[in-house]
Amino acid sequence: MRIGVPMETKVHEYRVGLTPTSVAELTHRGHSVVIEADAGDGIGFSDADYVAAGACIGSASEAFAQTLVVKVKEPNLDECAMLEKGQVLFTYLHLAADPALSHALMASGAAAIAYETVTADDGSLPLLSPMSEIAGRMSVQVGANALQRTNGGSGVLLGGVPGVAPARVAVIGGGMAGANAATIALGLGADVTILDKSVSRLRWLADRFDGRARTVIANASTTREYVLGADLVIGAVLVPGARTPKLVRADEVRDMRDGSVLVDISIDQGGCFETSRPTTHDAPTFVRDGVVHYCVTNMPGVVPRTATLALNNVTLPYVRTIAEKGWRQAIADDAHLASGLNVADGAVWHEAVAESLDAPPSVTQPDVALSAISSTPEVGLHALRPPLAMGVPD
Repeated sequence: MRIGVPMETKVHEYRVGLTPTSVAELTHRGHSVVIEADAGDGIGFSDADYVAAGACIGSASEAFAQTLVVKVKEPNLDECAMLEKGQVLFTYLHLAADPALSHALMASGAAAIAYETVTADDGSLPLLSPMSEIAGRMSVQVGANALQRTNGGSGVLLGGVPGVAPARVAVIGGGMAGANAATIALGLGADVTILDKSVSRLRWLADRFDGRARTVIANASTTREYVLGADLVIGAVLVPGARTPKLVRADEVRDMRDGSVLVDISIDQGGCFETSRPTTHDAPTFVRDGVVHYCVTNMPGVVPRTATLALNNVTLPYVRTIAEKGWRQAIADDAHLASGLNVADGAVWHEAVAESLDAPPSVTQPDVALSAISSTPEVGLHALRPPLAMGVPD
């Protein structure tokens, strides 16, 4: 198959869809790869490194002209216009929070498979997990920075000092991102509370942290209590494919102490704080009602080498499968990969995405979907909605 890897265009996004090592494996199997010129510069890989791995260097339009386009972040609208029927886009999409992008992908006729809705046997999201780990860990360091007085914060040191209490950190969501946020916050000496809807998950977290983190069942009352008492609140909630529920209302933000910090690492799916709005690495924070908000939509983009290597570790087997079988056969053979199919043939194919966009999914009978997809292009795949997962988009 012909595979294209364009350069990412999001502000301060330095990750790249494939590393030279991944390219070498694909070209060794007979696939051709076109990498946009300088796409790997941000992670320390030159065009010469990619050529040595068997790739050709081309323009953005040449990368987008290939049968399978592998990216990291969602395409912009101009990039969507370069896609057409018969092509496959494999990347993070987060369509529930972006109707314009959803409609542009539908108009293209291409098949769009989203990393963040591919599932595993245990219900986890294997292609989202490494970015959740990174974003969770980053959330504490950016939150600690935002707490500094010069950045609008209250001037609280996260770990405190002998004789002075540490900062209070509330983590909403105890999944991959939340657990990693708690790990770093505890390591820095903060007073950490994790809120989650699942008692079994809270038991697991209590065991993992050996009682060093407070675990609390998440509901409207407890969430308000711990948010209002926190110096730093980290939102790490995800409903796969759907818009993130607003778990902290605007009036609750107004009631927080001035100089408190909210880090919304659910922002790609719309954010879990009512006052959140997307920000960039150029201007990562804003202050509303005296509270500092950090809502960058591509947090791992500024640690691109770590993030790209971690991402390729999990995406390459799927890239290889799609390249060798074609997307229709690949999803017919693998129901977990089928869960990643968000758009194809001008329609939305993922139930949670469709509901967020107020559009019906193409098929409502899961028992016929897998058999239909390989033979009937016009029929979409109904992806059963996964259970509530506490995690974070990329």
